[in-house]
Amino acid sequence: MLRGTLLLVAAFFVCLSGAFAQSSKKGGKELTQKDLQKMYTDYLKSEGFSPEIDEDGDVRFKFEGKTYFIAVDAEDTECFRVVLANIWEIESEEERDKVRLAMDHCNATAKVTKAYMVKDNVWVSIETFIAKPEDFKAIFKRSLSALNHGVGLYVKKMRE
Repeated sequence: MLRGTLLLVAAFFVCLSGAFAQSSKKGGKELTQKDLQKMYTDYLKSEGFSPEIDEDGDVRFKFEGKTYFIAVDAEDTECFRVVLANIWEIESEEERDKVRLAMDHCNATAKVTKAYMVKDNVWVSIETFIAKPEDFKAIFKRSLSALNHGVGLYVKKMRE
């Protein structure tokens, strides 16, 4: 009985791992960085944006005067990430403490938004898991809204 149960559990996990492996495939083939770039750029163009591929291979686009990028990661196609880099330059060590408090406020208050430091700048992103890479289309507009809300919370806290 125990052996049969263990075999059943093992079979379940083999099937489950196969389902996860299938999720990053398109028509039975692994999605490449170029596939993802094309999918993101095609969508952005259809929504009126003018996307371009940056030097890191990410998809960069402008929205309301700000430059964003969609991180392209062929190793984890079910993770969707939009980033607004360099929203705040940290000019002193005293300011760095205030920046940490504002980032903490943003991270605790805004949904799906993550504020963090990259060298002497603050970046804000949204990061989420999706079932299939193309599912980003259903959440893209709300993701931009959430990201901008998080930026607003951060900036407001910094100006207090």
